[in-house]
Amino acid sequence: MKIMEIEGGRELSGTIRISGAKNATVALIPAAILSDEEVTICNIPEITDTTALCDILKELKVDVKRASESIIINPRNMQNIEIKEEYSKKLRASYYFMGALLGKYKKASMYFPGGCSIGARPIDLHLKGFEALGATVTNEKNKYTVEAKELHGANIYLDIASVGATINIMLAAIKAKGTTVIDNAAKEPEIVNVATFLNNMGAKITGAGTSTIKIVGVDYLHQCFHEVIPDRIEAGTYLIIGSLCGNPLKIDNIIPEHIESLTSKLEEMGVDLEIGRDYIIVSNYGKKRPTNIKTAVYPGFPTDLQQPFTVLQTQCSGKSKTTETIWENRFMHIPYLRDLGADITVKNQTATIIGPTPLKGTNVVATDLRAGAAMVSAALVANGKTTITNVEHILRGYENIVEKLSNVGAKITLKEI
Repeated sequence: MKIMEIEGGRELSGTIRISGAKNATVALIPAAILSDEEVTICNIPEITDTTALCDILKELKVDVKRASESIIINPRNMQNIEIKEEYSKKLRASYYFMGALLGKYKKASMYFPGGCSIGARPIDLHLKGFEALGATVTNEKNKYTVEAKELHGANIYLDIASVGATINIMLAAIKAKGTTVIDNAAKEPEIVNVATFLNNMGAKITGAGTSTIKIVGVDYLHQCFHEVIPDRIEAGTYLIIGSLCGNPLKIDNIIPEHIESLTSKLEEMGVDLEIGRDYIIVSNYGKKRPTNIKTAVYPGFPTDLQQPFTVLQTQCSGKSKTTETIWENRFMHIPYLRDLGADITVKNQTATIIGPTPLKGTNVVATDLRAGAAMVSAALVANGKTTITNVEHILRGYENIVEKLSNVGAKITLKEI
């Protein structure tokens, strides 16, 4: 087991370069098996989720080569093998193999995926989409088998604008006969990145980034070279950290438009920001005004930034509120923030934060990936030493987080115990 130790109360100065987007990468790697030729994806983050997906590729007999920040995937000798539970349970995004295998072979068999315990995360919308395309779905002891004699285009309306369902249906529809239209599709930048990748291979997808996506089925997908977009959640996390203890901190290699819901709130709080074309410089100067946030689907405030943002709210002068509308278990970090000294109450999916409160280092737990980001953020601003356990969650989504923070002045170590 790994633990993270952080000596807080230090100013951070310098540059943090943002890695490729985790939430795009975990869809791009399964999407690559739809190609009939070799593909190269660059700006791949070195995180444990990437390793877990590559393990699944190897299990499917796909040729995988890693080179620096790139991955070369050649599915020519691929076999449509059942994905065992030991692989699928490592991360939620393993379910993208369901759509990709169904699209390529008209059959997929795998166990229900794992991931963070942030609330009920059913895949009903995915399965309904597959059924609309002509597939039948069976579930036996948590193993799903999805198969079809032929996949055909369909008009599919998503009850919820789900990122996972939007991408998975898109993958399944790429080689279906005819035209598929997804209405109430999710609009996240990661979806646009995946659609661009598929189009670079010869797919015919229009409307990605809007609420209506149209896919015209094709028979063949060819080789291509593709780049993963910068990770907007990683960028947002470090912007929040910079708002807590930056003097100044430059967040580089980002797309500022992807995090406008965050930067508008930071400016509302009085945080000093210099927004450039592909960077933001943030400084912790003066008092911060309280502010309220409510999570929403893109382009609203991201649920993935809610947990670290509550740490920043503890340092505002007055009462702030955070309302979570996406996942019911997104407040599991709150008890640990209280242990650190925060004044927070939770009622009906709304957290009320009174600040500013001094935080003091103690032992805390990363209950999930973004809760882990919150613990790191809090530990950096707290007085004394904070020890974080369950840091495997953090390493799933933040590439080289210890090195990146150490390089700008943080006193942070990762230890095996």
